[in-house]
Amino acid sequence: MNLQTLMLSTFVIIAILSTIVQSVRFDIESGRTKCISEDIKTNSMTVGHYSIVKPDERSPLPDSHKLTLRVTSVHGNSYHYADHVQSGQFSFQAIEGGDYLACFFALDHRPTIKFSVDFDWRSGLAAKDWSSVAKKGSVDAMELELKKLENTITYIHEEMLYLREREREMQQLNINTNSRMALLSYLSLFVCVSVAALQVWHLKTFFEKKKLI
Repeated sequence: MNLQTLMLSTFVIIAILSTIVQSVRFDIESGRTKCISEDIKTNSMTVGHYSIVKPDERSPLPDSHKLTLRVTSVHGNSYHYADHVQSGQFSFQAIEGGDYLACFFALDHRPTIKFSVDFDWRSGLAAKDWSSVAKKGSVDAMELELKKLENTITYIHEEMLYLREREREMQQLNINTNSRMALLSYLSLFVCVSVAALQVWHLKTFFEKKKLI
């Protein structure tokens, strides 16, 4: 394994460990919108759970604490919509790759109120429910761990292919940019030379009319 492959593998593993799970708690005011993005690859599974945090654990949530959620793809296609809810969940397989947006809108209320929302968003390997896999498949602990390992290896392989494709796209973009910059440089040089020649011709004509030369 060469250094480049080792670095790429390390980057993939770090990316898997750090980005496939996004669990946040945020505050939102009534009448306001809060959007959270997640980069999801094509054909990856994603699941999300959201709920409004109770101001007082001993009391139910007030009726004023409700929100609307819409999850859209990078091209604006809607994958989940929920209106006037206090909690919910979604799951889908991403047909389009790119940044997905989950936009929360707190229903308008007077006077203005603020409440907290717990949001757990998982994609790729982290989105798989391993407890259900074990229960449905009636597998023992060792077989379950092997399934987890197999899925991890598959995910890392797909991630490496995805990164190589992105690298190829970036290289092509750099080549196109360099070509355009070279063309722009030649064009600028041509314009400068043309302007200089025009100035020389104009001065020569002017001096000839004045019979200075």
